[in-house]
Amino acid sequence: MSTPALPALAAQMVAQGKGLLAIDESIGTCNRRFAALGIAQTVDRRRAWRDLIVTTPGLAESIGAIILNEETIGQTTVSGTPFATAVVEAGIVPGVKVDAGTIDLAGHAPERITEGLDELSGRLNGFVAMGARFAKWRGVITIDTGFPSRGCIEANAQTLARYAAVCQQVGVLPVVEPEVLMDGPHDLARCAAVTAAVLHAFFRHADEQGVVLEAMILKANMVLPGTTCPNQSDLATIADATVSTLRHAVPAAVPAITFLSGGQAGELASARLNAMNVRFRGRMPWELGFSFARAIQQPALAIWGGDDGQREASQHALAHRARCDRAARKGTYDPTMDSATFPRTVSAQ
Repeated sequence: MSTPALPALAAQMVAQGKGLLAIDESIGTCNRRFAALGIAQTVDRRRAWRDLIVTTPGLAESIGAIILNEETIGQTTVSGTPFATAVVEAGIVPGVKVDAGTIDLAGHAPERITEGLDELSGRLNGFVAMGARFAKWRGVITIDTGFPSRGCIEANAQTLARYAAVCQQVGVLPVVEPEVLMDGPHDLARCAAVTAAVLHAFFRHADEQGVVLEAMILKANMVLPGTTCPNQSDLATIADATVSTLRHAVPAAVPAITFLSGGQAGELASARLNAMNVRFRGRMPWELGFSFARAIQQPALAIWGGDDGQREASQHALAHRARCDRAARKGTYDPTMDSATFPRTVSAQ
């Protein structure tokens, strides 16, 4: 795929109020979530879970793209279909997480830098051969006393820009994820300031590296008070702080911003996205959507619990959360949507 074709792909991925579904958790992260629910931490159970997700009936009504991880894109579904092919057959665009995780940033530990630029071009070509049409890379920024440092922000911003440039060089749409973590006691203003600094740094480096902004998607954090901050702001305040920060830091040429959930409960993530789209409808230059992982998956995962007898009930819950997030994109989400009950019989684990 040529770079001129990538803006159309970006538009397709977020068309008609749809969003992205991230099922790209690392093996370690997925195993930890399984362990918390008593699910066996095996290749078979990870594959079964992701098979359940991509074969959910009606998922394409709300989801325009799915982010796979390296393990999953190399597997076949339970029926023997390559995962990327199964995603396409569901009417959804397949992509893959290509970063190699984080390590301590030399000279700035315990701050982190993301690895994986070495031989990225070749790896991307391999993923394209498997069916991937876009990629995702996550940088991690922590807020704490003295953090983040300028060195950490600049190193992660430059790495994200290099990743995006390499993707576009080989005809892959880059999803760029500079995540400012929610953990900590920081207030809303501190998160806004750090998020702005991170985004300004990335777009400065993107310009230096020749990244075509129309041919990327930004996966951003919402501007939120830290999880242990005593002042947890209301929906309107968070909506105003988030969109104001983005309007000052994200160029209009970027076609779409899709929020990560970052550990927020599904209902709360939907409500916050909804508030932004209600309050700023028609006043944003980019599509404002979602690229959630846990906020969509977690209720369904709890229902499934590793028991394939709960497959249908789990898929029902997954599709419901995705529909709620699509409604939030349109500004029509209502908390009463989540009062619906799912047909389930959760097995004992």
